[in-house]
Parts: sequence; structure tokens; C-alpha cells
Amino acid sequence: MQIQINTDSNIEGDNALAQTVETMVGETLDRFSRQITRVEVHLSDQNSGSKSGTEDKRCLLEVRLGDHQPIAVSHQASTLEQAVDGAAKKMKRSLESTLGRLGNR
Repeated sequence: MQIQINTDSNIEGDNALAQTVETMVGETLDRFSRQITRVEVHLSDQNSGSKSGTEDKRCLLEVRLGDHQPIAVSHQASTLEQAVDGAAKKMKRSLESTLGRLGNR
């Protein structure tokens, strides 16, 4: 499973952040690693550096499955780690639902 991380201009995408995100997403979606070809993680700060606010960090996850349309979910939280964790959990539920329906055909 390949994990690609993208950040907006307000978030510094260093190695520590990349490692944290890869670990969190990889562990949460590990069960589906055989079906997933790629995961794209888009991190953004909705209020930018000049403003602050609650739940202004956003994580958009897009999962690409072989022979299926991509699935995307997003989650907003007050920290990047919470946003990534929330989006990963949403994606896990979405994959369980989607792949479960496909398995019933």
C-alpha cells in the first residue's frame, strides 16, 4: 500500500509528520492493504497561520482500489493528528461497507 502525503502552504510537511501520518493511516487501514493500491493524504489548515480556531485542521483521504472508483473522506479537528485519526477511522468504516457490499455480489 503506497501512501502519498500532500500539504498546503500553511503546513510544513517534514519527515516527522510524514512518518506519523503513514503510521496512523497504515495501521488503521492495514486490513485492506491487499485491495488498496494507493492512499492520498491531503492535509490543510483551513484558517491558515494568521488566524486560529477550533477544528481548523483538515485531512482528506482518498483511497484507490484496484478496478473500483476512488473513495474519499475528510475530517476536521483542532490538531493534524486528530484530523488524520478521524479521517482514517471514517475511511475504515467506508471500506468495510463498500468492500462488504462488493463481496455480497
